[in-house]
Amino acid sequence: MAKLEFDQLLDAGAHFGHLKRKWNPAMAPYIFMERNGIHIIDLYKTIAKTEEAAAAMKQMAKSGKKILFVATKKQAKPVIEERAQSVNMPYVIERWPGGMLTNFPTIRKAVKKMGSIDKMIKDGTFDTLSKREKLQVTRQRAKLEKNLGSIQDLTRLPSAIFVVDVMKEQIAVREAERLGIPVFAIVDTNSNPSNVDFVIPANDDAAKAIDLILGVLCDAIKEGLEERKIEKADAAAAEDQSEDAPQRRERKTKAAKKERVKKEDSEAMKAAVVSKFAKDAEVDE
Repeated sequence: MAKLEFDQLLDAGAHFGHLKRKWNPAMAPYIFMERNGIHIIDLYKTIAKTEEAAAAMKQMAKSGKKILFVATKKQAKPVIEERAQSVNMPYVIERWPGGMLTNFPTIRKAVKKMGSIDKMIKDGTFDTLSKREKLQVTRQRAKLEKNLGSIQDLTRLPSAIFVVDVMKEQIAVREAERLGIPVFAIVDTNSNPSNVDFVIPANDDAAKAIDLILGVLCDAIKEGLEERKIEKADAAAAEDQSEDAPQRRERKTKAAKKERVKKEDSEAMKAAVVSKFAKDAEVDE
């Protein structure tokens, strides 16, 4: 698992919090000092909390669970998209669709609608529509793709969500809290960490800092997925062996029976030959 380095975070500006007058007192444990009216985040706590979150995410990935990545702010969108795709996890980088978690069946219907449009295009039904209807369907498909395309493979509620900027994504955090879904988040000094299960204190406006933290988390997820693959392969091999055992016993039994029959036939043939020679000898006398 990759590790965060203090100097890397420092260079990325992860230590810069918000102005002192904008701070949230609940973030006091994660603040190192105040400099020129700006709070400075304790980067050693950032490293420790990132490692803690990475270990939890690794176990989730190993168990085959899905983690939904959420970031709709400009600085984080491209980072989230790239990192989430690299570990094949769902993500939301456009507007958070209200009720996405609390009203998940409705969201799934919208995703299925996208699939039905694709089916129309493949089977030729789309070609039979009028020019106006084609335009409407195309626009609808593009809108659905933009907002829900990244969660197309999310067939059930995620086991956790990862958020950049809990203030901007407060609806997502509230929905997750309501359903008891664990929340991982990069939390800045102006935010309330009380609704977050795994707090990673850092500057949530620095794209480089977000990328560094996500790099560690996604490496952990990759490790979890790899371990899951190995465990599955080992289990399959063990199952094959257990299935082969009766077959091997049966083959051994058949082989032993065949050998016994062969031996009996050989002895019978030998007896017959001896008997024949004995009779021939009597006739000669």
